[in-house]
Amino acid sequence: MNYATQLRKFTTSQYIYSAIRISLAIVVPSIILAYFGLLKEYFLFPLATSFVGLTDQPGPFIRRRNALILAVISFFFVALVASFLKSFPVLIYLEIIFFGMFFSMIGIYGQRLAAVGSLSLVVLGIFIDGHLSGENLFQSLLTFLAGAILYLLIFLIVSKIQPYKLAGQMIGENYLELADYLTIKSKFYQPNADFELLHSQVISQQIKIKNLQEETRETVFKTRKIVNESTTTSRLLMLMFLNSIDLHEKLMTSESDYRKIQESFGDSGFLTSISVYLSKISEELSNIGIALQGSTKAKPIYKIDQELSEIFEQYFDLRSLRLSAENLEDFMILRLILVRITDITDEIKTIYKVFTQDKKLAKSLSTGLDYRKFVTAEEKINFKVLRNNLSLKSSHFRHSVRITVALLIGYAISKLSFLGIGHSYWILITLVAIMKPAYSTTKHRNLLRLYGTVVGAVVAYLILYFIDNSSVLLAILLFSMILCFSFLKARYFWAVLFMTIYIFLTFNFLNPGNVNLIFKDRILDTAIAGLVAFAVSYFVLPVWEHSQNLVLMQKTAKSNLNYFQAAMDFFQNENANIQDFKLKRKDAIIDLGNLSDNFQRMISDPKNQQKKMELVHQFVNTAHLITAYIASFSQYSKKAKDYPEIDFASWNRKISAELLRTALILNQKKYHRDIVAESRLKPEDSVEKLLEKRKKEILENEISDRRDPNRITRLTELKNLREILELIYDVAKEQRKCAEKLEPENQSTIVKQ
Repeated sequence: MNYATQLRKFTTSQYIYSAIRISLAIVVPSIILAYFGLLKEYFLFPLATSFVGLTDQPGPFIRRRNALILAVISFFFVALVASFLKSFPVLIYLEIIFFGMFFSMIGIYGQRLAAVGSLSLVVLGIFIDGHLSGENLFQSLLTFLAGAILYLLIFLIVSKIQPYKLAGQMIGENYLELADYLTIKSKFYQPNADFELLHSQVISQQIKIKNLQEETRETVFKTRKIVNESTTTSRLLMLMFLNSIDLHEKLMTSESDYRKIQESFGDSGFLTSISVYLSKISEELSNIGIALQGSTKAKPIYKIDQELSEIFEQYFDLRSLRLSAENLEDFMILRLILVRITDITDEIKTIYKVFTQDKKLAKSLSTGLDYRKFVTAEEKINFKVLRNNLSLKSSHFRHSVRITVALLIGYAISKLSFLGIGHSYWILITLVAIMKPAYSTTKHRNLLRLYGTVVGAVVAYLILYFIDNSSVLLAILLFSMILCFSFLKARYFWAVLFMTIYIFLTFNFLNPGNVNLIFKDRILDTAIAGLVAFAVSYFVLPVWEHSQNLVLMQKTAKSNLNYFQAAMDFFQNENANIQDFKLKRKDAIIDLGNLSDNFQRMISDPKNQQKKMELVHQFVNTAHLITAYIASFSQYSKKAKDYPEIDFASWNRKISAELLRTALILNQKKYHRDIVAESRLKPEDSVEKLLEKRKKEILENEISDRRDPNRITRLTELKNLREILELIYDVAKEQRKCAEKLEPENQSTIVKQ
C-alpha cells in the first residue's frame, strides 16, 4: 500500500473539507466564548452548529440550502416543544410518539430529509428533560437558534467562494473508486489468485461505484453553474464525470475466463506483467482522482505508452514461442485482453489531455445529452406520498414504528433511578444513530458503536489522566472532531472512537474532574441503547432482506434486457440514439448495484432469514456477468454491417428471448411457446469455418512474426464478437434456470398453442 497516496486521497477528499468546516464552525465560537468565560452558559450555540452541519449532505446547492433552512426551523421547533413539555411526563411520551413517527417517516423523501429527521430526534433527546437548557429557557432557545443559523451562513459563504469544489471532489472520488476497482481486477492475473474472493470484492466495489455515481449525478447534473454556464471549469468537470462513466464500462468489459487463462499462460510470467501494468494504470487513475479533489493539474506518473509497448513485446515473444493450431483460440483471448487494456490506456491518456485543454476548446465541449434524464427522480414533497406510506406494507413506516418503540423504551429505562444514569439523553441519541431500516445495518452499526465507544473511552481516559495542559487538550479535541466528522460516512468505528474522545474532552472543559462519571455513563448508556436497538430491530416489525429480493431481481432482469436491446440497436443501426443507450446502461448498473447491495446485507441477517441464499447468490453473479458481457459487446466501434459473417439478427432474437423468459418468470407472467423457440434459434454464422481454415494454415505454413500492437486480425474480432454473444446467451440461460428454481410454481408458465 502506498501510504503517501492514501494520505493525499484523505486530505483532498470532500469528507475532510466538510469535517474541517464543521469543526472550525464549532471550535472557533467555543474558544471565543471560553475566553470571555461564557462557554458553559452558551454551550448550546456550538452544539446547534454541529447538529445543522451534520445534516449537510452532498448535492446541488439549492437542495443543500433548502435542507439546512429546514433543519434550522425543525431543530428550533423541536427544542421549543420539548422544553415546554419537559415537566409533563405523560405528554413527553406522546411527544416521543409524534416526533418519532413523523421525523422517521420524512425519510421517504430522500437521504437529505432522512438526515434532517434523524438529527431532529437527536435534538429531542437533548431537550427532552432539560439537561442542557438551563434555567433561562428563552435565552437557551435563542442561543440554540443562533448556533444553528451560524452554520447556514458559513455554508452560504463557502458555497459562494468555491462553487465547484464539491463537484470536483465527488468526481475525483469516482476516479479513486475506479482505481480500486482496477486494482482488484489486476489481482485476477496474479499467481494463485483466489477467484471467489476477488469476484466478491468486484461486486462490493460495483456497489460503491453505483452509489457514488448516483450521488455525483445529482450534484453535477442539477448544479446550474455546471450545466448552464460555459466556463472552463464547468465544462471540464462535466466532461470528466462523463468520461468516468464511460471508463467504468470499459473496466467492466475486462471480464474473462480467468481460470482458463491461468491454466494456459500462468507459467509464462506474462500474466504477472499484465497484473503489474494494471496496477500502474490504477495508480494513474488515483493520481487523476486526487488532482480533481485538490483542484490541481494532473501529470502522468509513468510513461504508460512505453510500459504498454513492453507488454506487447512480451506478448509477441510468447506468441512466437508457443502459438500452435491447438492454442490459437487461447492466444485470441489474450490478444483481446490486450485490446481492452489498450482501450483503458487510451482513455486515461485522453483524460490527462482534458486537464491541459485551453479555455476556448473547453467552452466548445458539448455532449448533446439531456442531463435531466440521467438523474434519479426524488419523491416530491406532498402529503399523498406520505399518506401512501402509512401502511405496514411500507418499509419506511415499519422503520418509523421501530424507532418510536425504541425511543419509548430507551426513555423509560433512563428514568429508572436505581441505574443512576447521569446522561440519559445519550441513550436516545445512540438509538437514533444505530437504528437503520435494514436489520443487518443496525446490527453492524450496533457492534461498531459499542467497540468504538469502549476503545474511545479508554483512550480519552488515558489522555485526561496523563495530560493536563489546556492547549494540548484543545488541539487533541479539534483533531478528534475533524477525524470523527471525516470518518462518519465510511468508517463508523473510527468515527465513534474519535467522537467519544472529543465528547470526553468537551465535558472535561465544561466540568473538570468529572471523567469517572462520564466514563461510566457513556459505556452504560451505549450498552443499554445497543441492547434495546437489537431487541426492537429483531422483534418489532422487522424487514428482512430476502423480502426485497424478488422485486430487485425483476428490475435487474428487465434493465439487462433493455440494456442488451439498446446495445444491439446501437450496434446494428447507424442512426441509433446514443442517449437512449446511455440511459439504459445507467439503469442496468443501478439495478445491478441495488440487487448486489441487498444480497450483501442479507448475509448479515439471521440464518433463518437467509432464504434461498445460494440461488440468490447465483442470480447476483449471473446478473453481474450479463451486464459485464453486454458492456464488452457495446465497446465495438464498428457496426454490424462490418461483420457479415455473424448472424446478428438471430443472436438478437435468441438472447432477447432468453432474457425475456427470465423477466416473465420472475414477474409470474405466462409466456408463449414461440419465445422458447426463439431462445433456441441457431444463428447462421461462418466464424467456425474461418477458424478451422486459420488453424489449417498454421499447421501447413510457418507463422509470420508480425509485431504491430495496433493490428488485430479480423478473425480475432469475429471470434471475440461471437464468443461474447455466446457468453451472454449461456449466462442468461443459467440465470433463467436459477429463476425457475427460485419460483418452482412458475416452471410451467408456457401458453400452449
